[in-house]
Amino acid sequence: MSVTVNRFTDQDRLGISGKVIANCVDEGRAALIAYLPVGYPSVEDSLDAFRALTDGVGVDLVEIGLPYSDPVLDGVVIQHATTKALRRGVRTRDAFRAAEAVAERGCTPLVMTYWNLIEQYGPDEFARDFKAAGGAGVITPDLTPDEAEVWTAATDKHGLDRIFLIAPSSTDERIASTMASCRGWVYATSVMGVTGTRTTTSSAAPVIADRARRADHALPVGIGLGVSNGDQAAEVAQYADAVIVGSALLGCLDSDGADMPGDLDRLRDLVDELAAGVRRGQE
Repeated sequence: MSVTVNRFTDQDRLGISGKVIANCVDEGRAALIAYLPVGYPSVEDSLDAFRALTDGVGVDLVEIGLPYSDPVLDGVVIQHATTKALRRGVRTRDAFRAAEAVAERGCTPLVMTYWNLIEQYGPDEFARDFKAAGGAGVITPDLTPDEAEVWTAATDKHGLDRIFLIAPSSTDERIASTMASCRGWVYATSVMGVTGTRTTTSSAAPVIADRARRADHALPVGIGLGVSNGDQAAEVAQYADAVIVGSALLGCLDSDGADMPGDLDRLRDLVDELAAGVRRGQE
């Protein structure tokens, strides 16, 4: 594993979620971040799924997806689930219920949401209410730092981490400026395009991780898009501080929730496999 233990020395910039990742790095492994959308198959079922992510060894951070009507960066699996959730009446406030469910299990909740939903709710109000629910940070995939003045003020006021995205197409200057605006960690997408599981990890992943570290070595780098099993998690953990998994976990849940006990068992089994993978990554 190419990371160096105890290299994150700016505690203020690490925020809450970055410290969780830094602690994992101090243990000699990458952190495991799990994504699921709230409201799928139903709101109550999704709360059970979020809790299941924390069972056993569990994940280190939970990324709560907020369904949106125009999910331009989401792959087919996530689009399908979020469309179902919207049709079944999921609301923004349900993300706060999910955060409470995760925090009650002693795990750290994040939310991933498109900016329009925060803007409609009210940036200050969203930051206030998510923080009150136990939330640690917010990932905004379609918001760039140079357009985030209002959001920066709201997250500073309420003590939330700000996680922005960088991509293989980002210039070195853009990577540096984006990371300078982050608090917690930076989300590095390892492929161009939408989310989804892949049979192999992207060759661009170690490159974007290295570019991020050279631009700003004070923040952890999380790699997302494509990890679907323990072997891939182990591979990405060799060069990432955090491994992000979404579509593969979502694939454990059936759309009608007819066998949630079985679905949750499959979810726990996959989490166990992924958790073992990130721990095997540096061997």
